Order: sequence, then structure tokens, then C-alpha cells
Amino acid sequence: MSSPRIPPLDVSSLNDEAQNVLEPILEAGRPWNIFLTLAQHPDLARRWLVFSNHVLFKSTIPAREREIAILRTGWLCQSEYEWAQHELIGAEAGLTQEEIERIKEGPDAKWGTLDALIINAADELFKEKKISDTTWKALKSYWDDQQMMDLVFAVGQYTLVSMALRTFEVPLDDFLTGCDEA
Repeated sequence: MSSPRIPPLDVSSLNDEAQNVLEPILEAGRPWNIFLTLAQHPDLARRWLVFSNHVLFKSTIPAREREIAILRTGWLCQSEYEWAQHELIGAEAGLTQEEIERIKEGPDAKWGTLDALIINAADELFKEKKISDTTWKALKSYWDDQQMMDLVFAVGQYTLVSMALRTFEVPLDDFLTGCDEA
């Protein structure tokens, strides 16, 4: 990858505004390049972090299933950073390395029904910007309205993030390995 279009801030020389926005992230020991890049625009970062915090940590979707949707979205968006970051988060959420790799293949790759529906819903949202009636009805046999809403917003959030990461050319953190095709 070439030089970032918007470089991540240097964590050792943050101005007061960026320090304030990043304080919870720095305290958690996660000064990842995505956050250090977005902190170039502290007002945007502050507001985005509220929404992304809901999607990642307060969603009604179980973590494993949320990560299936996020990884599929990152793969469809061809966002190397998003994929690499959520390989780690997905593993923490209970996905095996084999399952993570199989997400690339889509909903027909030997998944259980719910997992296949999640991948299919992510595909439909990516391609059609809407979950089809068939997929919606099938998912509703597993999930309530809030979970359905969280699914749509997770795919939307990670589509947006993937667009930002790719456009700003955010470099992979040292601990991220990237992937072959995303």
C-alpha cells in the first residue's frame, strides 16, 4: 500500500482535542490506525465512536453472528484493514479460522441455517441495499425486530467504515496480517 491519504496521528504527540476523543481507546490499549486516522477530525470521530460502539459492543446480535456479518461486509467491500481487524475480533467472538476463511465463499459454503442467512442478508444489503422478503422472513424465525435492525445497521456501518478505510488508505497496524484478496 502507498502512503496513507490521511495519515494516522502519532500517539506520542496528540493534541488535546485528539487526546480527549481517543482517551477511552488509549486506556483500553487499542490505539489502532483506524482510530488514529479518524482522530484527524475530532468532531466526526467523537460522534462516529458513539454509533460504532453500539454496533460493536451493545448490539442485540450475539457477537459470533455479528462478526459473521461484519467479516462478510468487509470481504464484499474488499477492505483489507476491515477484514484483518475483524479476523482477530471474530476469533475472540468464537469463530474458528476455518469459519472465517469460509465467509469469503458465501452463504452456500457448508453453513448452518442461521449463519447462511446472515451471510445472505449481508450479500443482499451489499448488492440490493435491502434484505429480500424471503431472507427477512427466514431470519425473523430466529431474531426479533431489534436484532434485525442491528443487523442492517452493522452491515451499513461496516460498509461505511470500509469505504473510509480504503479511501483514506489507512495502513494495517503492525499486528494485523491482511488477507490475500480483500
